[in-house]
Amino acid sequence: MRYAYGLTSALLVGGAAISLVTGYPAGAQVAQNDDIHMERVVPRAGAPESFADLTAQLQPAVVNISTRQRVEVQANTNPFAGSPFADLFGQRGQSQSQQPQTREAQSLGSGFIVSADGYVVTNNHVISPTERGTVEQITVTMPDGTEYPATLVGNDAASDLAVLKINRSQPFPFVKFGNSKDARVGDWVIAIGNPFGLGGTVTQGIVSAVYRNTGSGGAYDRYLQTDASINRGNSGGPMFDMQGNVIGINNAIFSPSGGSVGIGFAIPAEIAAPIVDKLKSGQEIQRGYLGVRIQPVDDDLASSLGLPKNRGEFVQAVEPKAAAAAAGILPGDVVVKVAGKEVTPDQTLSFLVANIAPGTRVPVELYRDGERRTVNVLVGKRPSEVEIANQQLFDPNADTKMPESGSANSGLIEKSIGLQVITLTPQIASQLGVGSDVSGLVVAAVDPNADAGAKGLQRGDIILSANYKSVTAPADLESVTADAKKSGREAVLLRVQRRGQPAQYVPVRLR
Repeated sequence: MRYAYGLTSALLVGGAAISLVTGYPAGAQVAQNDDIHMERVVPRAGAPESFADLTAQLQPAVVNISTRQRVEVQANTNPFAGSPFADLFGQRGQSQSQQPQTREAQSLGSGFIVSADGYVVTNNHVISPTERGTVEQITVTMPDGTEYPATLVGNDAASDLAVLKINRSQPFPFVKFGNSKDARVGDWVIAIGNPFGLGGTVTQGIVSAVYRNTGSGGAYDRYLQTDASINRGNSGGPMFDMQGNVIGINNAIFSPSGGSVGIGFAIPAEIAAPIVDKLKSGQEIQRGYLGVRIQPVDDDLASSLGLPKNRGEFVQAVEPKAAAAAAGILPGDVVVKVAGKEVTPDQTLSFLVANIAPGTRVPVELYRDGERRTVNVLVGKRPSEVEIANQQLFDPNADTKMPESGSANSGLIEKSIGLQVITLTPQIASQLGVGSDVSGLVVAAVDPNADAGAKGLQRGDIILSANYKSVTAPADLESVTADAKKSGREAVLLRVQRRGQPAQYVPVRLR
């Protein structure tokens, strides 16, 4: 599960205990008068006395998903370091710390079969490796306990969707996507999943809201909200309507404690189904991109600009040479409409643009200096989530401390040199003020206790070469570092360029 204060991006489940209303209208206060007669409220079609028949039809297509991972862990260090016994035990502790150490980890989630030949849909985070981890095996378990090895057909981090494939000679039971556009607040839903690894569990609830924006940002922050019980292990499980169609994929909960408090979120079928189809066929998922950093127009911002609140999004920064910059969008603009569609909290700018094909020219309406104007934007292609995360590393307000884990590159560079590095992209090159012809690695973070920190390396430095070999990807620096260790060298020679200064060679000791 992923947490953002109350928002737990994780394993959902939809619920199952039914309440049949057979009295006066909810909330009505009726005087005690025998002469007053009110008709009995009859539940409309779709609110059965039991979900048993529907569950019996759907449950065979809902599966449990588990992964086995190999995770790199920090090597043991000398426990007597800094004490009078350090020299006595130091050599043994030092030799142990040189040995790479791994441990086995597992993850559990839910999924559902969408075709007779065994395609399975789940959340991307269910089958993705943990930091420093490698997925070695994915297993799909049927309701009867039969296990099948699964292969990853395709995954998409932005929408948090993944498609797996399992095989057998007989056809699999499967379910189909429905139309989430028809979902209304108050509609019954049931969901089947694997909470806490208990196995197939059915729960029930209603649709609490449609197209809920959670405030977590991203291109797909647009969910069906439900009061169905949602807990760990339910990510990737289906949310069904009363016709047995999948209208949502359980994905997140809002919870201060991490447990279910009756506020859960599911990816709408209208978003998921087209992406699943592309993943099944091996197509690349392309999304539109403006290249702006934005924030909602809250009360204070709206008041300061004299604009209606909860309409539009404020442009904080514009990425050089990206689509927005080319169209003339500036920091301080308020974008209120894209391709004729209003920008609202439930229909964010990121969502609207992501669903426009790259290369499409669309009108964008905005406010600037109190005047409404329209610019035509040639929508660009959205970078991968990794590339976007890397670009954000150079936000002026970003934390410059060394992260606890090597999300930017493998642990070898971090352990041996005390650096985290990322590939120099044209966007980052523009931010650092270097030409597009420069290639190398950008220092994202520096361990102040390493020799690299002592030699003055800092975030934003560009590593052009290592031991006279060009480095354009973290793997290049890893290879040079590994070769140096095998050769018994105690340092590597880095050629480093800093903004506004000529490149220079810096020898950095390995550790």
